[in-house]
Amino acid sequence: MSNPTRCAACRFLRTRCPQDCVLAPYFPSSNPERFSCVHRIFGASNQLPVHLREAAADSMFYGASLRVEDPIYGCVRIISQLQHHILEAQSELLKTNGQIASNIAQHQLHQQQQQNAVHGVSYHQDQQISEPSGLSSDMQAFANDRYLHP
Repeated sequence: MSNPTRCAACRFLRTRCPQDCVLAPYFPSSNPERFSCVHRIFGASNQLPVHLREAAADSMFYGASLRVEDPIYGCVRIISQLQHHILEAQSELLKTNGQIASNIAQHQLHQQQQQNAVHGVSYHQDQQISEPSGLSSDMQAFANDRYLHP
């Protein structure tokens, strides 16, 4: 028995749309552009298990629509942008952790200087810390990297 309103997939492929059409739930007749875009990039196949079809149709539509908008890069452009944001966030986290470790070390030095002053031990007030305690040399080098400072 044929479906009175063919789904977008069957209409596009000019085939009969059976009542139990596997593509109809994912490509309704009200949205023919969705199937057209997916078919142009991926073709038509219904070999996935039923529980994966909706996610596959959504994913194919998203990827295909981005490929139509940007034929060279498609969704790779967005993936690259997201990876760049992740690297920026990781760099900022390392920088912040370095600043925290430096502040802790300076606070510990200040406390030590106060204790030494109370006990009569002389200390230079402008003494600098070359590497804050608790901060690895790799993290310190990364935190001081000139590329991290705008």
